[in-house]
Amino acid sequence: MKGNNMCLAVPGKILSITSSGDDPLGGQLALVDFQGSRVEVSLQLLPSAREGDWVLVHAGFALQTLNDAEARELWEYLLEAEVVSGTLGETGEAVPEV
Repeated sequence: MKGNNMCLAVPGKILSITSSGDDPLGGQLALVDFQGSRVEVSLQLLPSAREGDWVLVHAGFALQTLNDAEARELWEYLLEAEVVSGTLGETGEAVPEV
């Protein structure tokens, strides 16, 4: 279908959390690793998230926490659909494609 665009939520692992005035909504910000790409993400919608958690992120917001198996399964779906590249290591850490 022409003109149809799909938006995805992608799993990433929280590396650190800061209480920063940089979030225009006043919430905490998390540095999230997406297979080697690190992005600041708002925790405004998920204030219970903690460092080390896997979170599902869409449009710069963490939407829900995931366990390791759920995050791995989602990455594998995204790899299969050729939306992302690389793999997850044995312990769930991001392993970018070289």
